[in-house]
Amino acid sequence: MNVRVKLVTFFFILSYLALIGRLFYWQIVKGKVLAAQAQNQYQSEFTINAPRGDILASDGTWFTASGESWLTYASLPDLVGRPNTIAEKLAPLFVEDPEDHELLFLEIDRINSLLSRDGVVWVPLKRRVNSETKQEIEELEIKGIGFEKEEQRIYPEASAAAQLLGFVGKDSEGNDKGYFGIEGFYDVVLSGKEGFKMREKDASGAPILIGATREVSAVEGVNLVTHVDKYVQLTLDRKLKLGIEKYGASGGVAIVMNPKNGAVLGMSSYPTYDPNSYWKFGDELFNNPVISSSFEPGSIFKVIVMASALDAGVVEPDTTCDMCNGPTKVDKYFIETWNQVYYPDSTMKDVIIHSDNVGMVFVGNKLGSDKLYGYLQSFGFGAPTGIDLQGEANPQLRSKGSWSQVDLATASFGQGVAVTPIQMITSVATIANMGIKVLPQVVDKFAGEGWQEDISPVTGDRVISEKASAQITAMMAEAAKSGEAKWTYARGFKVAGKTGTAQIPIEGHYDEEKTLASFVGFAPYDDPSFVMLVTLREPTSSPWASETAAPLWYDIAKDFFIYYGIQPEN
Repeated sequence: MNVRVKLVTFFFILSYLALIGRLFYWQIVKGKVLAAQAQNQYQSEFTINAPRGDILASDGTWFTASGESWLTYASLPDLVGRPNTIAEKLAPLFVEDPEDHELLFLEIDRINSLLSRDGVVWVPLKRRVNSETKQEIEELEIKGIGFEKEEQRIYPEASAAAQLLGFVGKDSEGNDKGYFGIEGFYDVVLSGKEGFKMREKDASGAPILIGATREVSAVEGVNLVTHVDKYVQLTLDRKLKLGIEKYGASGGVAIVMNPKNGAVLGMSSYPTYDPNSYWKFGDELFNNPVISSSFEPGSIFKVIVMASALDAGVVEPDTTCDMCNGPTKVDKYFIETWNQVYYPDSTMKDVIIHSDNVGMVFVGNKLGSDKLYGYLQSFGFGAPTGIDLQGEANPQLRSKGSWSQVDLATASFGQGVAVTPIQMITSVATIANMGIKVLPQVVDKFAGEGWQEDISPVTGDRVISEKASAQITAMMAEAAKSGEAKWTYARGFKVAGKTGTAQIPIEGHYDEEKTLASFVGFAPYDDPSFVMLVTLREPTSSPWASETAAPLWYDIAKDFFIYYGIQPEN
């Protein structure tokens, strides 16, 4: 009997210890985990998305805006029906053209493979589904198919200014992120800050009306008001595309700035893409060539070299070139004029008008490589402009002290030196602004609900004197009127401009057939409303800028003369 009592007592003691041990495990060892699980049973938590800020033109109209779209997903444990049958119902709503049977079958296979996956409970089926398509899917009444709201970036002008604007994609964690252009540069400002909401729920998951609720509101992204004039931008996009087609070019860029404050009024490049569906295009189209691609500028660079020499006082407009009667030899190379026509005793003004390479070698020799290097740095070459766009490239100048006689000669007429289009137009804007550099700027204001904050223009140092600026401007005005592109000159309008035809370097030498044609100018030259650069890559109708880039520049400028109220003389 005593043995039986002892066994029962031992059993109870053992059970008590086991119970104590189990309680210790639940309350101490696993306490935090179980508390969190319990909390999840009666609390729901979720983030509140912050609406992304809009990007606006200078007149307040939209370049980009935020819209509503849906992520369509499948909860596999709740799915009712055979995967292939469901795929056949959904696919026609997901493809652009349901009549394209090949595309439709591929979509059916894609959805079927997602719905047939093992070991997962949730799979995304389609992003950026609009509200109309969502309603059509809901009418199918497929249990297990659900939706999550997601923000959609809308670009009302389609591909207009695409490489200037950039696009919104996803980062590695699936969050919205701006890439390239304005979207990339101002991503943090545009994104805002996510909110948070916690509320109590009952056993069925429905919120308890009198339960505790905690909410941190989302902070909307800031709107950006740009300097970009929508009329200027759409004109550039339309006419650049037409010009590329007309002259058989492989691509091109056009940019318009206000030289007085650096405001970017329009920026276009072609070929381009549609940011509404950026994933359909190749990555090579996302970079903006205005800021990301370098080129040898050719004769448009001559105005920078000549302006530097005038400011340094080593030449005057009427200084005579004593070597312009024929080709000149530099080291083992002969430098010729572009058309093998020579003008003995040319003045510096004549050198710019005739775009004389030999005359520019004369100017380069007078200036010297060290002084030229210093002026090029002051104009902004060899350093980023600081424009508020993501992806600016920075081609380097050859280091000071390493320039050979050949380097100095070729740089004097714009070969052997690499620049970006934004660097080139900024330097010419410095001439138009009486020698004072202004930095290019795209965004004018930050704006929110009931407030605005101006972004002040950034004015740089004086690069050349007002006198030198007036002298080179007068030369450019004569070049526009009497130079090789005189046939396309807009008679009566005060245009200061310069053509440039540069050979394209490939694998250590220059392509003898392909060129890059440019025209840069500003108007009216005595009180500029705009400065514009147009560049065409590999035009096939003619290799010369005077027959391609120059007429395209004037074709665009004539619209701007009317728009800005610029009247011809007399």
